[in-house]
Amino acid sequence: MGDGWDLLTRIKGPRDLDRLGPEQLEQLAGEIRSFLVDAVSKTGGHLGPNLGVVELTIALHRVFDSPKDKVLFDTGHQSYVHKLLTGRQDFGKLKSKGGLSGYPSRAESEHDIIENSHASTVLGWADGLAKANQVLGRDDHVVAVIGDGALTGGMAWEALNNIAAAKDRPLVIVVNDNERSYAPTIGGLADHLATLRTTDGYERFLARGKDILERTPVVGRPLYDTLHGAKKGLKDFIAPQGMFEDLGLKYVGPIDGHDVEAMESALQRAKRFGGPVIIHCLTEKGRGYQPALQDEADRFHAVGKIHPDTGLPIASSGVDWTSVFGEEMVKLGAERADIVAITAAMLQPVGLERFAKAFPDRVYDVGIAEQHGAVSAAGLATGGLHPVFAVYATFLNRAFDQVLMDVALHNCGVTFVLDRAGITGTDGASHNGMWDMSILQCVPGLRIAAPRDADQVRAQLREAVAVDDAPTVVRFSKGAVGPAVAAVGKVGGMDVLRRPTEAPADVLLVSVGALAPMCLEIADLLDKQGISTTVVDPRWVKPVDEALPPLAEQHRVVVTVEDNSRAGGVGSAVAQSLRDAGIDIPLRDFGIPARFLDHASRKELLAEIGLTAPDIARQVTGLVSRIDGRMAGELSAEEITRD
Repeated sequence: MGDGWDLLTRIKGPRDLDRLGPEQLEQLAGEIRSFLVDAVSKTGGHLGPNLGVVELTIALHRVFDSPKDKVLFDTGHQSYVHKLLTGRQDFGKLKSKGGLSGYPSRAESEHDIIENSHASTVLGWADGLAKANQVLGRDDHVVAVIGDGALTGGMAWEALNNIAAAKDRPLVIVVNDNERSYAPTIGGLADHLATLRTTDGYERFLARGKDILERTPVVGRPLYDTLHGAKKGLKDFIAPQGMFEDLGLKYVGPIDGHDVEAMESALQRAKRFGGPVIIHCLTEKGRGYQPALQDEADRFHAVGKIHPDTGLPIASSGVDWTSVFGEEMVKLGAERADIVAITAAMLQPVGLERFAKAFPDRVYDVGIAEQHGAVSAAGLATGGLHPVFAVYATFLNRAFDQVLMDVALHNCGVTFVLDRAGITGTDGASHNGMWDMSILQCVPGLRIAAPRDADQVRAQLREAVAVDDAPTVVRFSKGAVGPAVAAVGKVGGMDVLRRPTEAPADVLLVSVGALAPMCLEIADLLDKQGISTTVVDPRWVKPVDEALPPLAEQHRVVVTVEDNSRAGGVGSAVAQSLRDAGIDIPLRDFGIPARFLDHASRKELLAEIGLTAPDIARQVTGLVSRIDGRMAGELSAEEITRD
């Protein structure tokens, strides 16, 4: 910690906040913002959301006694201030191996309760914890912080329905309303919150009325009580907030989320209430940092390494997979009027911003509601359109039932484009897109494409949207696209990336998606050991190409390499196809083990799990050697018998 953060360095835990006065709290808030800009500009991370919750988080920790009281953050990307106030001020390796996680982490602190960084879940957690307190007779408080963007998720409303059913079960819900998730929040709820934001006339009217009427003899107080008793009708007329109160939830707000004193007052009242309370606070994403405030796209929701003074990126990593998809979508949109796009509150991150500008009436942002997005896509397809639902691979998990029972069962021509597939690394366990090729294997009729380079993204996206009687999936990695990997031939629908100079070859290496360069490196290493290798890219990994089993039969060993869980992945599907064809040859599947991976770089994680060219080549060499040893042993036995 450098100079300029004198107060912050003295904060070792939440109770250190108790001795600070109003002026010191204001100074602390400024120091925290200065620290965040300095630290996150060096490492990358979620800057804008954290700049917006500084005073809110200070107030939470002054009013509630964490960790006895449970302070929960939905998604958790806005927990950096919480980390600073709970004794974690070394941000030098934020999101890197051995450093702080970019989300709450139980391994880091007893103050962190939830570390799943998928949105709209916090109210379900809070409901369960509040029920546990009630059953066990504890007086602990539960506080759930949820953004207006996360409130667009259906799970949040399912939880609210349950929370409201218990009028005497204490639970404080803080709605952090900054009008944004990644981008500006959309939908009916957003419109409702906007109305609440802009109609504070009722509170001013009632405050003035009380002051005047209480000075009026005899009729003053009774008349004020009458007015106060009519407040719901009056308040709905001036600020239609009945949605919350009709659920049976006490509503407080809107409150200025950057006024520590006002936030503390509201939180103290909610803490004493004895039932479920919603505190609606207004905050400004990116507050105090001009480059973030000027960023209309997402207010620096997440940044890479940047110049702290300008907010400009330090270096460009080149063309990325997402932008290749986004450019091709615009071309497809111009060619086909039936193509529409769907996003779940992530228009820019999934590459649909250009499509939205070109075809504003053909893009649908459903909010953080992947389940609804998938079902809506089925309706769009049934209505004669071809929807392309672009979503992070890790978030498609949330809509599996809808993909299975609404899209696939009804033979709907919907294309799911899975961004950030495979190991993504620094965002931790919940953001690795390592399950899609496993969970989708069992969906009848669904087809999965795994492009190996930019050219294949373009080609396979076009192949996918040409299918109108079944769901299709196109999945690709995070970050920069490598150079094109040329095919030297075709077998069935598969591209041959390398074939040995002499046939038959020892190893058939099945390369999945972006791992093609690694697989070619594996083949080179095997060649140096005298092991000949054919490398094929199936392109479409589900269903398994009919030409693969006959090709495998011409080899001694089959090896699959995929950036997906080994459990039920492409390797398992290939093994099943070989068994079905009656082909009994050794197969080794290399992929991601069935465990949650800690945050680290993609390269570090691949090395940790042994998904590198040297590691795989070493194991394949050992397998071939053992096969050769067994064959030599069998030959010797035959010779002995013959002699």
